[in-house]
Amino acid sequence: MDFYLVVSELVSATLRWLHVIAGIAWIGSSFYFIHLDLSLQKRVGLPDGVKGDAWQIHGGGFYQMIKFLVAPKHMPDELTWFKWEAYATWLSGFALLVVVYYLQADLFLIDKSVLNMSAPTAAAIAFVTLVVSWLIYEALCRSPLGKHAVALALVGYVYLVALTYGFTHVFSGRGAFTQIGALIGTIMVANVFAVIMPNQRKTVAALIAGEKPDPVWGELGKQRSVHNNYLTLPVVFLMLSNHYPLFFATKYNWIIVAIVLIIGPVIRHFFNARHEGKESPWWTWFVAAFAMMLVLWLTTTGPKDAGKTGALEQKPTFAQVNEIVSSRCSMCHAAEPVWAGIGEAPKDIRLDSPEAIRLHAKLIALQAGRSSAMPPGNVTEITPQERQVLAAWYAAGAPAE
Repeated sequence: MDFYLVVSELVSATLRWLHVIAGIAWIGSSFYFIHLDLSLQKRVGLPDGVKGDAWQIHGGGFYQMIKFLVAPKHMPDELTWFKWEAYATWLSGFALLVVVYYLQADLFLIDKSVLNMSAPTAAAIAFVTLVVSWLIYEALCRSPLGKHAVALALVGYVYLVALTYGFTHVFSGRGAFTQIGALIGTIMVANVFAVIMPNQRKTVAALIAGEKPDPVWGELGKQRSVHNNYLTLPVVFLMLSNHYPLFFATKYNWIIVAIVLIIGPVIRHFFNARHEGKESPWWTWFVAAFAMMLVLWLTTTGPKDAGKTGALEQKPTFAQVNEIVSSRCSMCHAAEPVWAGIGEAPKDIRLDSPEAIRLHAKLIALQAGRSSAMPPGNVTEITPQERQVLAAWYAAGAPAE
């Protein structure tokens, strides 16, 4: 068992490390080329068929970057393809999704207080929605709606928010946030794999054959690249959100996602406008700041079941808190956990003594009082009343009596 736990942790850590590194490479190159494309200038003396150029300096060297309207007349001897950053990000992310969420669905994907289902069922629903959502997105882009960027964006936004609302009524809050993030990430990498790369291959094949490439191929690739650009920041937030229970495990978590899906594109619009040389749309920061304040307020609403309990008749005592923690938390958070598959206290946080409970009062209130992040999947079936007691105890200063 100890060997299995060590291997499991090592695999999880390696996949997470690879996912972050690949994601940095993908996001970095994506943002760079969006910046380059928007900053191109049409100047006198450029070769025929060139859209524009941009002069840049980095690392002590000067660079002149040019972009052709469609493609150069002849195939260059060397050509760098940007694809493995995206593929590695998705492959490592999906592997991590399987290891953490699908194989441990009882803890991280399922919340029995939301919907009681088996681990295979939850994993199957999660995987199928990844595939189906990409097919729906692809159909929308290829429909007449795809020619109207703003209308397509609005329809896509409504679809993602509705899907998030549905996920929060099927999975745990942590699982719902991770699933919608994985879904958007899948759409983004599918844009690279199924549209951008094939069209680039067609362009290269035409050049090799001495034919003129179809401009539509480049236009379709540009469309999907822009989509990825505006979706990147929300995905990063969703992937990091599992560390912040007040986001994913509170009453209006789906609204928080809806707001983040606005904040990310608004921020990208600011930078895209600056890259293009337009007047800086400073209003975007006021929108983003207001939206973040709204998110902050939503995090104070408490767990999903907050409001279903009446006011406490008296101030919570430490004896009450000790009993709740001992019965709902200490089977895992102990020197010798008794929960199957857990060999040591998660994050080395032990709650098996009065001193340890008082030491970790803030974490207890955050994870199990003000949110429903713990116990994961509510596997120990903590009640709304017990969560209320934990939150009230910490709010009163975590008294020792």
